[in-house]
Amino acid sequence: ENFENFMAALGIGYVTRKLGNKSKPLVTISQEGSEWSMKQESLVKTTETKFQMDKQFEELTADGRKVLTTNKVIGPNKLLQEMLGTEGGKDSVCTREFMAEKMKCVCQVDDVITTRWYTRQ
Repeated sequence: ENFENFMAALGIGYVTRKLGNKSKPLVTISQEGSEWSMKQESLVKTTETKFQMDKQFEELTADGRKVLTTNKVIGPNKLLQEMLGTEGGKDSVCTREFMAEKMKCVCQVDDVITTRWYTRQ
């Protein structure tokens, strides 16, 4: 829902937006000790990011943006991801809510909000 407009607001190019809008990535989030991992696999690209909660780190997003990211647990089964744009890029935020059979991901940049649903596999 509104994902292409969200990507356009981030300044992502036309072809990448079209590919991203068609993809249904498999998202795997895991934890080992204090280290977390978020892996996103799609037909277009696979990315994996390792991080610690509440610690900012440099990230190259799947769409090629360089950001400073901080992940935080904000409630039962809720994860907040804050991405600060670098090199003139925009700030954005995503909240992931985990349910028994699906994950709801709501992201915002400026006044543009997108909601994506992922089914548990």
